[in-house]
Amino acid sequence: MNRHLLLIGFMGTGKTSVSERLHQMLGTGQSDTDRMIEEREGMSISRIFEEKGEAYFRNAETRLLGELTAMKPMVISCGGGMALRPGNAALMKAAGTVVLLTARPQTILERLKDDDTRPLLAGRKDADYIRTLYESRRPAYEAAADIQISTDGRSIEDICQEIAEKIKKSC
Repeated sequence: MNRHLLLIGFMGTGKTSVSERLHQMLGTGQSDTDRMIEEREGMSISRIFEEKGEAYFRNAETRLLGELTAMKPMVISCGGGMALRPGNAALMKAAGTVVLLTARPQTILERLKDDDTRPLLAGRKDADYIRTLYESRRPAYEAAADIQISTDGRSIEDICQEIAEKIKKSC
């Protein structure tokens, strides 16, 4: 792999799980931006949002993206909002292949129903809210993406195989 492989998309679409399997398949490094920010800050993303605000978190994402894209090629699982900043999207596209993982709102709700670590869903965990938030982000996700993959009802292995096939075709 001579370029980064960046996974973007809404929360609950499978970015972390897919990136963990992809890096094994491809024999590359792997980074999860949300986990790295939590480690650096010494607190959960929810707590960062509460104590320092969303803008602080988004700035931390941008800084980290710059660091990661300067490293040797790897699989990068990007936080759900990272591709929303035009500068981030441009950096991603310049650094590698950007893969948008998608899922229906009902699928996302099912995957996140017991997850209380998502600050943007606090007190609003329902399919209508997820649909509205997802639709507001969709144009930015699609503009940043080189490849789109639906994760609804599919195994991690199947999703990774499709990504690998599409990357081979695009090279």
